[in-house]
Amino acid sequence: MTIPRRALLATGAAGAAAAAAHPPAAGAAPRAAPVRTGFERLAADGYRLLRGQRVGVVTNQSGITADARGIVDVMHADRRVHVTAVLAGEHGYRGTPQAGLSEGDSTDPATGLPVLDTYRKSGRELDELVVRSGVDTLVYDSQDAGARFYTCIWTLYDCLAAAARTGTRFVVLDRPNPVSGRDAYGPVLDRRYATFVGRAPIAQAHGMTVGELALLYNGEFMPAEAGRPAELTVVTMTGWRRRHFHDATGLPWVPPSPNMATPDTALVYSGTGLFEGTTMSEGRGTVRPFELLGAEGIDGRWARAVRAERLPGLHVREAYFSPTFGPFQGRTLGGVQLHVHDRAAFDPVRTGVALLVTAKRVWRGFAWRPDRFVDKLAGSPLLRTMIDAGAGTDEVVAAWQDGLRAFRAVRRKYLRYT
Repeated sequence: MTIPRRALLATGAAGAAAAAAHPPAAGAAPRAAPVRTGFERLAADGYRLLRGQRVGVVTNQSGITADARGIVDVMHADRRVHVTAVLAGEHGYRGTPQAGLSEGDSTDPATGLPVLDTYRKSGRELDELVVRSGVDTLVYDSQDAGARFYTCIWTLYDCLAAAARTGTRFVVLDRPNPVSGRDAYGPVLDRRYATFVGRAPIAQAHGMTVGELALLYNGEFMPAEAGRPAELTVVTMTGWRRRHFHDATGLPWVPPSPNMATPDTALVYSGTGLFEGTTMSEGRGTVRPFELLGAEGIDGRWARAVRAERLPGLHVREAYFSPTFGPFQGRTLGGVQLHVHDRAAFDPVRTGVALLVTAKRVWRGFAWRPDRFVDKLAGSPLLRTMIDAGAGTDEVVAAWQDGLRAFRAVRRKYLRYT
């Protein structure tokens, strides 16, 4: 007997929902995933929230079930929900393009659904795309990395703003922040430096889930032309606590972009991502992007200088590597590799600042990118100008504390987990 693919996937989704609704009896093996994501709860409820709606799913390859199936495949196979389009941002729906690229509009061969490219679209252009899609409700589910300059959270913002302007319902299926939600760190964006690596004034390491960010955006930062907040629903998780890092969730990790290889990458990214604003390598083209940093001509002095900073929770190794693609392809670079040994003590943004301060101090070749991209990443010129003036790590970090305290106060209103 041949079972149609749609029926097979629907059976799997129903089974997953039933398993979530009926935990194992005492003495049985524990569930593989102690955290139930927003999608798992939506499916367990029979997609009641989406009944009678034409649904557009804003997602990528990281929008998966607890057993690692794509949520679009699962929803499309279930007759209780009517998915009519997929919307994708940077890196596309399947996550194949590198940074700064997308896949363009296409048709998904697995489902036949139209895939609409939102990358570099905002305002009226994105509104027109949403209207053209014909959807009644947009559903967002994508894995974040916890950093302000990770663009998936600005795809969330732009689509939420478009929903507000076009009167489209918006649903966020929440999933964990992989680097925990313990606190916010780093400078807060100056609105004058708003770009697609930072639309709104949030901290560089925000310490929120995508659901919490959506509530924050909708409550504080919707553009004036929207005229009103979006009709927003967040389907929260169960089982997640703010202290949890990704390995405590029991959920599979799918790289949400080509260089966000592991949860370890995400752990350091909100600090070492600043190196994209320099002429140094941030480790792209290696198996440890954002954990390996360097350039030609750097030797062991940098590692020694970083160790002298006594950064909490971190060991630093003198490292040499040769990227397999990108501007440093085939060249031997010297630098450092980061090893986080105490995640609770580790401050990723302070670490990123210390790495920049020491690199400039010990290596005469240190330079910012000529387009001053680092100002967009840091949210203002403050980081760059202070380091250029010879400020140390403590001075730079002290300079943003007032803004960070104000953000933390606003952030608290939108936290949904303990």
